[in-house]
Amino acid sequence: MQRHKARAGILSAIFMGLGQIYNRQFIKGLMFIAVEAVALIYFISNLGRAFWGITTLGESPSRLEKVKGIAKMVPGDHSIVILIESLITLLFFVLFLILWYMNIRDAYKIGAERENGRPSHTFTQSVRYILDYKFAQSFLLLPGFGILFFTIMPIIFMIMLAFTNYAAPNHIPPAKLVDWVGFETFRNLLVLKSWSHTFYGVLTWTIIWAVLSTVTTYFGGMLVALLINQKGIRFKGMWRMLLIIPYAIPQMISLLLMRNLFNGQFGPINQYLGFFGLNGLPWLTDPFWAKVTVIVVNMWVGIPVSMLLIMGVLTTIPRDMYEAAEVDGATNYQKFRIVTLPMILFSTAPTLIMQFAGNINNFNAIFLLTGGNPVNGNYQYAGSTDLLVTWLYKLTLDQNKNNMASAIGIILFIIVAGFSLYNYRRTKSFQEEDMIQ
Repeated sequence: MQRHKARAGILSAIFMGLGQIYNRQFIKGLMFIAVEAVALIYFISNLGRAFWGITTLGESPSRLEKVKGIAKMVPGDHSIVILIESLITLLFFVLFLILWYMNIRDAYKIGAERENGRPSHTFTQSVRYILDYKFAQSFLLLPGFGILFFTIMPIIFMIMLAFTNYAAPNHIPPAKLVDWVGFETFRNLLVLKSWSHTFYGVLTWTIIWAVLSTVTTYFGGMLVALLINQKGIRFKGMWRMLLIIPYAIPQMISLLLMRNLFNGQFGPINQYLGFFGLNGLPWLTDPFWAKVTVIVVNMWVGIPVSMLLIMGVLTTIPRDMYEAAEVDGATNYQKFRIVTLPMILFSTAPTLIMQFAGNINNFNAIFLLTGGNPVNGNYQYAGSTDLLVTWLYKLTLDQNKNNMASAIGIILFIIVAGFSLYNYRRTKSFQEEDMIQ
């Protein structure tokens, strides 16, 4: 009784490649053996330290010791470096386990084919099969590897930081070690008054900012696009060009220019108001007016984007829909409400949601225009116009509160991802994506 599949599977489980050699696939088997040999050399020297590192985050910090009467810095464990190295090793270990499982499954499958009387593929036949039938899956391994180490690993690292006490002044390596603290950081952020007051205040303004900046730029762009498309409007190209200019200029330059224009003391806008006998406004120094200013400036930068998008949609609306509405005696407003607006919303709803998500994380508009100011004395390291993302930046680079910043980053991710997924599943353009071909 033939039991090739069981023998091949067991041999591959004992050592990668043995099952393939048993199935007479010698080149493939030798390749698997080489992979396991390299993996064993790497993991024997690194895997134990990875488990130790990710468990303890180091045991002895850098310290001064006297050597022959001279104080000398003795390097110790750097908790963050240990955490990153351990994480990389464990990810490699997971990949190795996946490869090990695939090696067993491959040996078992080839063994089963042998039991059914089919000969094993030669190495050339296996390569040809991959090129002909599994090329896409094989080619995706390379970007998949990049995504794992350049996208997923940093996210995992950020999540892990939120469960440590990695913050100034007492837990900054290499002079001090970092420890695991569980959910203490989240508890402080959400419950401890000194932090929660800032968090809920900044979160509220972030949501208000995201809604207002999205609505104003979207409907502002729609209004401008409809006006330019009206019959009788001359020099349409010139209007489009003038409105696109703010979008064409690098946003950093535009926002820094606006920052000077709205300067309360020397800015030309207050000087113009003075010519008409009006008092200047504290555009960037008063909490209320600073918020108004960032929304107005964001409209100036964002309306051209929506205008271009909606102009494209307007060209796709069939003329016979308007002609049918005119036959029924519809007014211009009724044609807009029944035909134009639904078609625009249907086509641009996914983009609108993306704009909302992007505005929640709109770092440039706030940081370059106000820097999060004016200062709010009731907040922890945040100003009156700070969004969660700019507050996160200040906590990380200015204050070294890395654990708190990581916790905010996780909450921010949950808000944006949750809202986007919920709306994508509820919008008609997602549910009825085949309506427009």
